Amino acid sequence: MSLNGSHEGMQASATALQEADLVFLERAASLADSSAGLTQPHPNSACILVDQQGQVRAEAYQHAQGTTPAELQAVRSAGAAAQGSTAYLNLEPGDSHADMASVSALAGCGVSRVVIGLLHPLQHLRGQAVRALRAAGVAVSVLEPGSAAAQSQAGQRCLQACMLVNEALLHRAATGRPLSLLKYAMTADGKIACSSGHSAWVSSPDSRKLVFDARARSDAIIVGGNTVRRDNPRLTTRREGGHAPVRMVMSRTLDLPQDANLWDVSSAPTIVMTQRGARKDFQESLRAKGVEVVQFDFLTPEAVAAYCYERGFLQVLWECGGTLAAPAIAAGVIHKALAFIAPKLIGGVRAPSPVGELGNVEMTQAISLVDTAWQVVGPDVLLKGYLPSSGGLPALERRLSAGAVRQDTLEASHASSSAADAAASAAAPGAHSAALPGMAHDGAAPARRWWRNCDSNVVEFYKAWDLHGALSNFSAHSVSMPRGPVSTSGRLPQAAHQLWPSVEHFYQSQKFEGVESAEALEVVEHIRSAASPEETARIGRQNERLRPQLMRPEWPTAKLAVMHAALKAKFTQHEGPRALLLSTASLGLSGRALDLVEASPHDFFWGRGVDGSGFNHLGILLMSVREELLQAEQQQPQQAAPSAAAQNGAVTSRGSREPVLRG
Repeated sequence: MSLNGSHEGMQASATALQEADLVFLERAASLADSSAGLTQPHPNSACILVDQQGQVRAEAYQHAQGTTPAELQAVRSAGAAAQGSTAYLNLEPGDSHADMASVSALAGCGVSRVVIGLLHPLQHLRGQAVRALRAAGVAVSVLEPGSAAAQSQAGQRCLQACMLVNEALLHRAATGRPLSLLKYAMTADGKIACSSGHSAWVSSPDSRKLVFDARARSDAIIVGGNTVRRDNPRLTTRREGGHAPVRMVMSRTLDLPQDANLWDVSSAPTIVMTQRGARKDFQESLRAKGVEVVQFDFLTPEAVAAYCYERGFLQVLWECGGTLAAPAIAAGVIHKALAFIAPKLIGGVRAPSPVGELGNVEMTQAISLVDTAWQVVGPDVLLKGYLPSSGGLPALERRLSAGAVRQDTLEASHASSSAADAAASAAAPGAHSAALPGMAHDGAAPARRWWRNCDSNVVEFYKAWDLHGALSNFSAHSVSMPRGPVSTSGRLPQAAHQLWPSVEHFYQSQKFEGVESAEALEVVEHIRSAASPEETARIGRQNERLRPQLMRPEWPTAKLAVMHAALKAKFTQHEGPRALLLSTASLGLSGRALDLVEASPHDFFWGRGVDGSGFNHLGILLMSVREELLQAEQQQPQQAAPSAAAQNGAVTSRGSREPVLRG
């Protein structure tokens, strides 16, 4: 159903898109891409405020999940000039769950009109902001596929730009899988290496720079065991700072070298995906180095793609050889190809090609790429195209508009891929390791799926974009907490309060609070000033691993008390998240309170783990805070809970991306 209709009582002239609207929308799409490679992939959004004379009054983009939404930034920057302006958004707002902060900012500042380039791909957010804005009396125009505006050349270009900047989110929503890119470099005669296996370098430095950019835009890079044995890659982005994607190795037998560049996790994390029970001694040696190991009953590309979906990844880059590429394509895992073609000839019957055997015996069986584009890169040529598993961005948007998508929940991944076959093993030191209670000798956690037996009475949360994303520690909600260490009993320090951008900021800093060391103090300040929860988590975990001498000695016994104190502050100080949390107290069967479960597939301490056997400490603490809030309401029914704004003046809405991982 169209969201641009007249049923809201608006005149057609108020909502019709003009050429100037398309120009600003395309500009917003370009601006939204500004944080690419700096933070983990997230919904890319930007906001441009334009006055009635066509002058730009403010423009902003969201830096990362859990940071101040673009709409809030632009409204604050414009001030009084926002009154009567038009707001141009490449993506429908949907990052401030439980409080509709973006919608409130736009409606509250007096914008006369909002122009949106793309409805939010996730079904639980799709059209929500549009309806809220119209209910607030704001005229809203949407560049909908099939509309008159979208049929023009400028409209097609604008719509393509809005879809392209969030193509990973589109794929996740429409296919129930992260966008999977198959990247390879080949010679003009279709070879990726010589017969000897030597492959450095097929493509030019210009092409390799684009590959590094693609890595930085991805959540993970996947290779097979052959690539590790033959090339010993590092799979880094070749840049200082910024996002470091997870390096993932698929190997059923774990016939891998004892020493490999990927086992060095000081600059980027590594996950080894293998068959259950393979080389247990080697698994333990990898874990000792900080490498995460995930075991599957049967390791396949589809099972790995499903696991990546559960992990919340938006984009995955497959840099594997032809042996792994072929089954990944055959399984429908690969959505898009990035083929760098170098003006070179190698020859050789046994020289490998980018894709192994697919079983095609006639040319009519060949897989055709759609929406192809060619780009000259130095001496090379880059071919981009979508595989049938994707169908291209317009096809994905049509599926979303028709509602013909897989349910955007973790259960969809379980059902479609037998992801329950995958039992995650321990991750890095300080995580759920073999020394923790409940861990079997082989590193697989025993099945304690008490919530899996009552799914109809369970709320699972993980990423901030999920339906219950405001429960995440990475949600966009600051907390006012006293400076100093929270005791193991939960007693707060007697000190002045400071504003922490998110629960994750406060939690990570507590690892180093109270340590009499200038270095520890620097770490705390570095964590508190980090631009996003993602970055603060990376800083905290890295220092925990590399500089354990800076940590509080009592941290293992204090971490639960610290988390409880931070959660209580968040849900006391923010009305929206508090209302969401309390709503789960009576939505279950026969009015029974819902069980809250942190759905992290790799965190067996705070979350449920991939097979539902984790301790779920975060969910349990949230249920405890829920009960405390209910009791407080019963004791003082007329007294509203204090907000962070009331305590600390204006509060910046910040903080989110994913919940606490690995302590």
